[in-house]
Amino acid sequence: MSPSSRLSSRTPRPVLAGLAGLGAATALAGCGATAPADTSAVYADGSYTAEGSYQAPSGSESVTVTLSLEDDVVTGVEVVGHASDPNAQSFQQRFAGGIAEAVVGVDIDLLDVHRVAGSSLTSGGFRAAVATIKEEARES
Repeated sequence: MSPSSRLSSRTPRPVLAGLAGLGAATALAGCGATAPADTSAVYADGSYTAEGSYQAPSGSESVTVTLSLEDDVVTGVEVVGHASDPNAQSFQQRFAGGIAEAVVGVDIDLLDVHRVAGSSLTSGGFRAAVATIKEEARES
């Protein structure tokens, strides 16, 4: 084998290893630790309701979220979907059925919902509604 053919047969290995490492690093980029949430805000105890919209393949969809708060901690949650598309309705129902397990007992400032019961898009509407609720409930 000539030196140049040995070089070309060996070159792809480090390149592929480097690309594989890059792929792993890229895949893990969204999994890293996030900065600690500021939990110094104080929220009034009570029940709050807000609507949140999100984009689905069927178009704009929305959910109504009711959160109960006590000492800044979620003590209850209800999500009501308003989808017109049957597929979006199914995802909203699954989300509504699993959200309590994800958020009850959690400080409202630490809520970080992205996927519940296989539904990832509905969480966008949930997060939008929670942002509105936080504004309403925040004590000055």
